[in-house]
Amino acid sequence: QVQLVESGGGLVQAGGSLTLSCAASGIIFSIDAMGWYRQAPGKQRDLVAAITSGGSTNYADSVKGRFTISRDNGKFTVYLQMNSLKPEDTAVYYCNADSVDGYGKTYNGWGQGTQVTVSS
Repeated sequence: QVQLVESGGGLVQAGGSLTLSCAASGIIFSIDAMGWYRQAPGKQRDLVAAITSGGSTNYADSVKGRFTISRDNGKFTVYLQMNSLKPEDTAVYYCNADSVDGYGKTYNGWGQGTQVTVSS
């Protein structure tokens, strides 16, 4: 089974920056799409940004121009650089990935989430 572990969340003032990381571990054959989602209290979990194994990216309109998703395929890690943070970016951020393990089994997995709080 492939596990995802996020890190890098925290408390930051509006206008500040944070970088989230998500590392996949286990017996991994390949990872296709990786993405970041977020969920604020009382709201649904929404896509923030996604990236394919080839580097194609997709962003939510609310974060375009402020957030950048990237990945290191050799390390099975995806990053989310968040700049010009706003209080409305406050949420639990979750990593998601489509993977194939060493036995050929496919997964769509989630990390445990990391809290991002932006103070005004």
